[in-house]
Amino acid sequence: MIGIPGSGKSTLAQQLIAEFPHWRLISTDAIRAQLFGDEAVQGSWPLIWSQVERQFRLAVGPILKNAPGKPVRTAIYDATNAVRQQRRAAVELARAAGFTQITGLWLDVPVGLCLERNQQRRRQVPEEVILQMHRHLCDAPPALPDGLDRLRRHTGIVETRHVVL
Repeated sequence: MIGIPGSGKSTLAQQLIAEFPHWRLISTDAIRAQLFGDEAVQGSWPLIWSQVERQFRLAVGPILKNAPGKPVRTAIYDATNAVRQQRRAAVELARAAGFTQITGLWLDVPVGLCLERNQQRRRQVPEEVILQMHRHLCDAPPALPDGLDRLRRHTGIVETRHVVL
């Protein structure tokens, strides 16, 4: 997932997981809540990153072992991935864990709408942080050279239960 806070990444991720329960959700917010007791606590990025790596490996393990039943074939990495260097690092980490096909889903929602949604959240992201992430995406938008096999850009508002990946 790629998008600024308020773009609908987590909402869409939850909808996809509800529709495809054998998919695995890897969320930096959930990791922060687990590690620090609150998803709003930014905490140590190296510690969070090590948990992302651990969860990638746990997600791909059943695929590599040809586990019976409904193995995980898809994992959703729910993070902003607004900075090109971070996107590339996430792709490299996923490939190192054993994932072979990586699709970027860019929720390119108008920044004004994201700011409005942010104001309605329980946990608000500072406006200047959202604007900075937006600038990062404008300056270096997601692209296949980031290491992606496919890139889907969604410019609409995420409110439906279905998406074509």
